[in-house]
Amino acid sequence: SPPLHHTSPTMVLRRDTIVCLLFGMLLALPYAHGVFYLPGVYPADFKKGDPVALLVNKITSIHTQMSFKYYDLPGICKPTVIEDMKEKLGQVLSGDRLENSNYNITALNDFDCAVLNKAPNTECAPDNLYKEADLKEYSKKISEEYQVHWVIDNLESAMLKTLTDNNNNPLEVYDSGFPLGFKGDVDTNQAADATFVNNHVRINLLYHPNDDGSVRIVGFEVIPSSIKWDYKEWVEQKLEQKCPNPVSDNGEYLPQSVKPVAAGENILWTYGVQWTESEIPWTQRWDRYWKNTDSQIHWFSIVNSLMIVLFLTGMVAMIMLRTLRADLRRYNQIDINDEVEETGWKLVHGDVFRPPVRPMLFSVLVGSGVQVFAMAVITIIFALLGFLSPANRGGLITAGVVLFEVMGVFAGYFSTRTYKTFRGLSWKRNALFTALGFPGVVFGTFFFLNMFLRAQHSSGAVPFTTLLKLIALWFGVSLPLVFCGSYFAFKKPLPEDPVRTNQIPRQVPEQVWYMSPVLSILMGGILPFGAVFIELFFVLTAVWGDSFYYIFGFLSIVFVILILTCAEITIVMCYFQLCAEDYHWWWRSYLTAGASALYMFLYSIFYFFTRLDITNPVSGLLYFGYTLIMALGFFVLTGSIGYYACYFFVRRIYGSVKVA
Repeated sequence: SPPLHHTSPTMVLRRDTIVCLLFGMLLALPYAHGVFYLPGVYPADFKKGDPVALLVNKITSIHTQMSFKYYDLPGICKPTVIEDMKEKLGQVLSGDRLENSNYNITALNDFDCAVLNKAPNTECAPDNLYKEADLKEYSKKISEEYQVHWVIDNLESAMLKTLTDNNNNPLEVYDSGFPLGFKGDVDTNQAADATFVNNHVRINLLYHPNDDGSVRIVGFEVIPSSIKWDYKEWVEQKLEQKCPNPVSDNGEYLPQSVKPVAAGENILWTYGVQWTESEIPWTQRWDRYWKNTDSQIHWFSIVNSLMIVLFLTGMVAMIMLRTLRADLRRYNQIDINDEVEETGWKLVHGDVFRPPVRPMLFSVLVGSGVQVFAMAVITIIFALLGFLSPANRGGLITAGVVLFEVMGVFAGYFSTRTYKTFRGLSWKRNALFTALGFPGVVFGTFFFLNMFLRAQHSSGAVPFTTLLKLIALWFGVSLPLVFCGSYFAFKKPLPEDPVRTNQIPRQVPEQVWYMSPVLSILMGGILPFGAVFIELFFVLTAVWGDSFYYIFGFLSIVFVILILTCAEITIVMCYFQLCAEDYHWWWRSYLTAGASALYMFLYSIFYFFTRLDITNPVSGLLYFGYTLIMALGFFVLTGSIGYYACYFFVRRIYGSVKVA
């Protein structure tokens, strides 16, 4: 008879886990539409006279951290029928609200000035008269330095700035958006409390010609200005979409004031379009948004941090290898039948694998950390490949959310695996707590903050339908995957511990002051934080400074350094703890690396008071709420890295000695 071929249980479990993961990805597919997009693949070609759509997005301020729809501005000229563009999940979560406009722009056709108020199918303030309440709202938004964001051909509106690089060479960069207005300037004989709205914009569209005569848009520059038009002339001469003469005083054009007055103000909204040929290829049209004049400082900071961390970790590794090698050589030279007094870390071999207190909570935190780790690794890889660049609007956030839910299979697997290590049997409860625990805290905090955004009528408030999508993604994708991973983890047999655990736990001797749990945990968290705090500054600046984050190469290097430092510092602290005859290493290993999240949150407080100018209580609540979510994710991520490093370290050293 032919030989029978047996499939090992490990191979079966791996195959079933892969099938489970693929099934979860299939469930998440409807939510991941448009996540991955490679810039340079889908260019749009325009021939002379083709319409070019200008989409309005939102207005933002670094002082309030609350965005609003552009058409929420009182009396702003808008189409009679507003069409909301289809947006990805990440765009909705970041507050993007793309809507159509009536700016009449056609390819390669220039004009100096046109009045938007009389464009077809356009409505503005009644009789173009902005009442005192409207002017007060404009004045308030201008005082808070709100920026306007438009989009043409997926390009963000920007103002061109010429700076100097480190070699004193001119460097042209884009500053995203343009100011809604400006405050009075005493030097130009304007009252300090006066505010002026930028009611005229000159749109400069840079284009790169194709061989067939068509063009591709490679730049969207906006030059805003404030002009008080002669409204009486415009009405009497029935100029319609033609611009009247500006009101002047001694030969100088007067700006359009929005200082609240009882009589109100007649405001005309005007624009001009200019097409400029450019040598910039279409694939490099985003480069000006990403240029950084502090590149050398950034490189120096990263390299300096890298060298310090590598030096410290190399020194730590050398000490550990020499010390452990001497211990193992001394222990293994002793005959196992000889009665020799055990010392150091070998003394606690009968208790080192004793389960910790609150094993369920510990295993849930470990699983959540693995989930965040898997999501972060895959997201960084796709970002490095260019699929999640800022050109892919909302792609980074969408990818992070979808991947986090899909990685629930790893959360369930490693959580139950850890729980089973502690001889736990309630794997279904463990899976349920894993699926609802950390995601529930994050969603609950997000929902709480979202209520404040809705109360402020901010465009950053997530609509109810999007919340339902997030809940469906959570319970329809993540929850089944967590149970799937937990089931296979519980079926898989555990490896035997290298040493037996005594029935009666030994008493832990009194520890010296510097080995106390709180102090050693706080000391251990400093090094991982030191490896990332420079990059953390750039991340916070991108998130709260309303700028693009694109340096994923630096981020990947820092992420690798973070993994190494978390692993090595927890191993060192664990070794010192075991040498002090303290075998309660499970929670200590997790909290030692996880303590870096505390320093991260403290640094964010320092950043809030030194870098931001936020005075609105709701804005401050939003900042600390979202920062708390970041810190919690960082805590479970670093804590899980520290735990697994110590777990394999402890198994290795106790499996290398002869125990009676």
